[in-house]
Amino acid sequence: SLRKLAKELHISVLTIARAYSELADEGLVENVQGKGTFVCTPKLCRDLRDINSFHECCRMQGVTPGTRLIHAQLSHADERTQRELELPDDRVVEIERVRTADGVPVMLETNSFPLAYSDLLQADLSQSLYAVLEGRGITPKRGIHEISLHYATNAQARLLEVDSGQALLLLREVVFDQHGRPLHTSYQLIRGDRFTFRI
Repeated sequence: SLRKLAKELHISVLTIARAYSELADEGLVENVQGKGTFVCTPKLCRDLRDINSFHECCRMQGVTPGTRLIHAQLSHADERTQRELELPDDRVVEIERVRTADGVPVMLETNSFPLAYSDLLQADLSQSLYAVLEGRGITPKRGIHEISLHYATNAQARLLEVDSGQALLLLREVVFDQHGRPLHTSYQLIRGDRFTFRI
């Protein structure tokens, strides 16, 4: 309790309450009515000014990244993706994965690549795609980002271990390589309670 802490630390209850309030504002603790104050699970933070892989983002923050492959296949792109990737037709290499941080699902990610990257279908997709690409001399250099709100479908909720209809962050990206060529599009459904962005 606030009183017990104040007594143990020899400071006023008001000072303890102010400290709790500041910690809550920073997202480090949460107050549950009638139950008390609890430490929050830290959120991953990605700086959208940098093009970093999910693996690299996790490692920089001391979190163990993980990946579960849903599918890797040739697929048909919608008109927008076809235009963004400057494709001659609608065929793409599509890779859908659940990304985890310390074993907790935080993101459902679908990447679409031009057919020139069809060898990715034979790659180890449990690791960073960007590491695989850099092994081929391809470096993701910049991206165009759109962030919006999406409500989890039943299937998405199961994969992300959230309630159906829960609000998710939707990050849509077009990523370009070191030569300025479109490399891939990315459609990421992200748990806002586990992930945040810096712009």
